[in-house]
Amino acid sequence: MRITSVKAYAIKIPPARAGAIEGNRNVEAYGDYTIAADAWTSIYSRNHETCLVRLETDDGLVGWGEGQAPVSGRATAAIVEDLCTPLLIGRDPFDVEYIWYRLYSAMRERGHVTGFYVDALAGVDLALYDLLGKALDKPVYKLLGGNFRPDVPIYAGLGGTVPEAVAEQAQSLVDVGYRTLKLHLRVPNPDLLTIVAAVRKAVGASVTLMVDVHGTRDVSGAIELGRGLERLGVGWLEAPCQPEDVRGQAEIARALDMQVATGEWLRTVWEWRQWIEQRGFDVAMPDIARTGLSEGKRIAALCDSFNLPIAPHIGGGGILAVAASVHYSAAIPNFQIMEHSHAAHVWKGSIASSYPEPENGVFALPTAPGLGVEIDEAAVARYAR
Repeated sequence: MRITSVKAYAIKIPPARAGAIEGNRNVEAYGDYTIAADAWTSIYSRNHETCLVRLETDDGLVGWGEGQAPVSGRATAAIVEDLCTPLLIGRDPFDVEYIWYRLYSAMRERGHVTGFYVDALAGVDLALYDLLGKALDKPVYKLLGGNFRPDVPIYAGLGGTVPEAVAEQAQSLVDVGYRTLKLHLRVPNPDLLTIVAAVRKAVGASVTLMVDVHGTRDVSGAIELGRGLERLGVGWLEAPCQPEDVRGQAEIARALDMQVATGEWLRTVWEWRQWIEQRGFDVAMPDIARTGLSEGKRIAALCDSFNLPIAPHIGGGGILAVAASVHYSAAIPNFQIMEHSHAAHVWKGSIASSYPEPENGVFALPTAPGLGVEIDEAAVARYAR
């Protein structure tokens, strides 16, 4: 079996209803993208964007993968088609780890050891595993070493700025079976604690709460916030300060009794190593649509050797990223919990006719071969840019 075709698709799936961001004077909008005008925060798309990778073999098997691209999927797609294709055509897809390392080595001397280039490699890697699972008629987690657990626990994400509205949203998620919630909050510490207190009052003490501040605090502000969250029984603080500040995050992790979680921007074991050596976090959050499954397994093993748990990040990843993360979560010993966007799941699944769906706060182990996502190629063509 040899790879005969490589295609990449930058897709944009519009939301069911447009958000009214134009009236917010603190948000700048240009085309499909928005960014906060008064804070060092990320560019966001109005659409669900990502990059899909399609591999086909000489015996007609097709594998699909995803390199996470919440903005500018065309950059990732161009890397797949221009740089990865020459090294993929004619290869045996069973050489999956060799292929990742060969592709990575092809650009490391030129300084492309992270970012869009490695995201493209992740898309290829996931497509290869999807192919192998279909070739062997096995779900991918069986190829990764088998299941360590009977299902995959998840938490639901939510956000907002009005305490009563956030509390109501949290209760609605508990009502459909979630026992762990993560609040995405960027407001100042006093306002943030007010929101969390309202949520805690609404859902009670038995629901686990976590908070993600998306790198918006300095070290002292993060420690102050963390101590306030600890008094409210919050389980972890995620991404407390800027991603370049390894020592600062390590200082925060040492100062707080709660878990400090981070790492969605770290793509390879070489990047993760310094964070682990400096104990920059308590929970590692690799994003499988940025690391790939091959490198994700190496990251999990490195973390396990330091007794550090893994909580896979999903963020803006699409339905293939979700599926791959379920397989990954099943197949590593040091798994803690997986991120999930309850409200966006069906939206992300617009490119597929079937895909894994959670129930009562867990994903059941997939039984279909490969990643377990049946891609609708007509939908991909419709949303491709």
